[in-house]
Amino acid sequence: MYGLIALGYSMVYGVLGFINFAHGEVFMVGAMTGAITSNKLAESGYWESSFVVCLLLVVVLSMLVCTITAVVMERVAYRPLRGKPRLIPLITSIGVSFFLQNCVLALLGSTVKSYPDLPNWLTDKRTFLDVQGSKILVVLVAAMAMVALWYLVEKTKTGKAMRAVAEDAEIASLMGIDVNRIIVKTFAVGGAMAGVAGILWGLLFRSVIHTTGFLPGIKAFSSAVVGGIGNLGGSMAGGLTIGVAESLGPLMILEPLGVSGPSQLRDAVAFAVLIIVLLVRPSGLFGERLPSEERT
Repeated sequence: MYGLIALGYSMVYGVLGFINFAHGEVFMVGAMTGAITSNKLAESGYWESSFVVCLLLVVVLSMLVCTITAVVMERVAYRPLRGKPRLIPLITSIGVSFFLQNCVLALLGSTVKSYPDLPNWLTDKRTFLDVQGSKILVVLVAAMAMVALWYLVEKTKTGKAMRAVAEDAEIASLMGIDVNRIIVKTFAVGGAMAGVAGILWGLLFRSVIHTTGFLPGIKAFSSAVVGGIGNLGGSMAGGLTIGVAESLGPLMILEPLGVSGPSQLRDAVAFAVLIIVLLVRPSGLFGERLPSEERT
């Protein structure tokens, strides 16, 4: 899930060269959309009787809402600032983040929104590793989303245009590529990936609130940096690295040292991994892919 959110950070950075800190709130909007939609389906009885169809509907709707949110964000908040000093859109993205949080707070309230109960075949533990079915579902859906994004970026005309704009937007425009349209598509695709991550987060942790996107967003940004900012494959690998570190690190490192409550320190372990990676390899595990104006 960290990797899916990190893809949005890397794609925007690769094309525009700035960090969209409001991307975590796009993820939160997707999780909220899923909570509202799934509860409506549960009230009508479809959630239990046709779970797979309902899940597909929830995922598609969440992707659509997150895509619209990301596109509107780009058009209203970021496009007028294009060409301005890098610090201005960065500060604007923080403001957009708080704006989205407070919009959701005003519309839906401060209470926690819970997802309905999952079918038994998702709550039961499976395989020789004794893993819960919902976690297997998260891995499978995330893998399918990654493959779809890889195909889009590497094998389609739109993906080729995205890579051209990321390489050099000015030269790409001279070659006939509509840079504004490609930037909008980049935000849209990043928003769609955040929508998928939001649904997976809701299915796994079962509850969301208006601040749900803050910490996962920060960790996803850390994942993008660990893997190599602007590098899509590196972002996914960075997400896996941060996730494994915060899951296994406290038990393998802190517990043998006699630290009490090691699981509560998983965030510290995750960010410690970020610091270590940056000290050893500042460009990330797989190297950065920077816009043309940032290359020396």
